[in-house]
Amino acid sequence: MWRSCLRLWDEGRRLLNRPRGGLIASVGPGPNPRLQARAYAPLTERKRFYQNVSITQGEGGFEINLDHRKLKTPQAKLFTVPSEALAIAVATEWDSQQDTIKFYTMHLTTLCNTSLDNPTQRNKDQLIRAAVKFLDTDTICYRVEEPETLVELQKNEWDPVIEWAEKRYGVEIGSSTSIMGPSIPARTQEVLISHLASYNMWALQGTHRSRSAAALSQVGALGPDLACVPAGIEFVVTQLKSMVLTLGLIDLRLTVEQAVLLSRLEEEYQIQKWGNIEWAHDYELQELRARTAAGALFVHLCSESTTVKHKLLRE
Repeated sequence: MWRSCLRLWDEGRRLLNRPRGGLIASVGPGPNPRLQARAYAPLTERKRFYQNVSITQGEGGFEINLDHRKLKTPQAKLFTVPSEALAIAVATEWDSQQDTIKFYTMHLTTLCNTSLDNPTQRNKDQLIRAAVKFLDTDTICYRVEEPETLVELQKNEWDPVIEWAEKRYGVEIGSSTSIMGPSIPARTQEVLISHLASYNMWALQGTHRSRSAAALSQVGALGPDLACVPAGIEFVVTQLKSMVLTLGLIDLRLTVEQAVLLSRLEEEYQIQKWGNIEWAHDYELQELRARTAAGALFVHLCSESTTVKHKLLRE
């Protein structure tokens, strides 16, 4: 994960310290409530309307500039992120667009928009509990009874991940062949809720240590209930259909490729047995990897520390 951060830093460093534009323009629809649902519908493509992308540091965090215009969210809020590394990653997404802007490839931008606008109006506790709720239908907790080869495959590939999670967090998870799934103890859910609550929050703990109290209060004005890390974790959970695999990925126990393949274990088994649909399965796999990687990177970059980053760069 740190290698990814450093790679983004190297690729995006040239984006820093470019001339700061004086005009403010909105990229996306305004804050009309009737447009909120439409604002978060996936956009297709749009002709690229800017030449240069740059990053500037404001009082509320790091901003993205498209030529002389400041990037804004679909609800017309100033697009401001708390981490320089995250700003570089988002700026790289915009800078890498060619003649047309392919919004469906800009997963980090989408996650930032969701965190800033919070279109579902959920607070930190609600986001965390929604993510942990996936334990009730966790992909790797549901097992088949036949064929024997698939039963053995699930046991060999999924059991070690569950055992790791149980040991890592001191909980019981288990698995079941019942259509009702395993019975997850209430204590397990509460332990994981407590664990996720310990992550840095966008508006409360994601700011740089050197920032003034006035600047911190301005960041807080974005909304103390906005929870970028739990939002990112929930995004990964929905991709993998597994809270256990998400924990393994965020904890660096699993790579993106491993987590995705484990989440698709039954599908990959069927593909090996019956063959795949030309191009369709490969496209789906690559897209799932991209979304999962973006979500995991988002979680880590939201908690990125400038002090730590600069220390690593010096080494």
